[in-house]
Amino acid sequence: MSAPRARHRTPARSRLPRPAVAALVTAVALVVPVVAGCSPPSGPHAVPSEVREPTVVEVVDGDTVVVRVGRVDEHVRLIGVDTPETKHPSKPVECFGREASAFTRAVLPPGTVVRLERDVEERDPYGRLLAYVWRQPDGVFVNRELAEQGYAAPLTIPPNVAHADELVAAATRARERSAGLWGACGGPGVPAR
Repeated sequence: MSAPRARHRTPARSRLPRPAVAALVTAVALVVPVVAGCSPPSGPHAVPSEVREPTVVEVVDGDTVVVRVGRVDEHVRLIGVDTPETKHPSKPVECFGREASAFTRAVLPPGTVVRLERDVEERDPYGRLLAYVWRQPDGVFVNRELAEQGYAAPLTIPPNVAHADELVAAATRARERSAGLWGACGGPGVPAR
C-alpha cells in the first residue's frame, strides 16, 4: 500500500500573472470613470464605445444636452461653441436662440447614442461635463455642425482647445455665407425681438 499523496494547496495569496494584472488595471481604469460619470482619456481623450453607450435624454438648449452616462444623467456643455441664449437666468432670450435649440433637438433627439470626447478640463463652473459630441453611428460632429450651419459662434476657452481651429473655421464659413444667426441677427449676442 502506498502512502496517501499530499494534496497541493494553493496559498491563499497567489500572484496573478503580469498580463492578468495589466488587464485588470486597464479594466479598472476604464470602469471607474464610467461609474463616476466621466470619460477616461485615450487617444485623444475618446471614450471607448465598448465601455458604454452614452445616450441623449433631452436637449436643454442649443449647446447643452442631458446625456445618460452609465446610470447617471449628466448635463453636457458642448465645448468650443456658443449658441444664443434661451435659458440664462440673467440674460434675455437672444436672436436665433430658439432656432439653435430646435436644431440641436433635431440632431440629437432623445435616445440618440453619442460619443463624448473630453478636453483638458472635465467640468465647467456650473458642474456641467464638458465634451465634444459625435452622433453615432453616422459620426456627425455636433459641435462643428452647429457652427457650420450658423447656429453657434465659436467660443474658445483655453485650455480646452483640441478642436478650436476646426470650430472657428466652420463658424467663419457660416458667417461668410450669412448662414443662421449671422444673417438673421448680424451675429451673436443680439436680444430677440
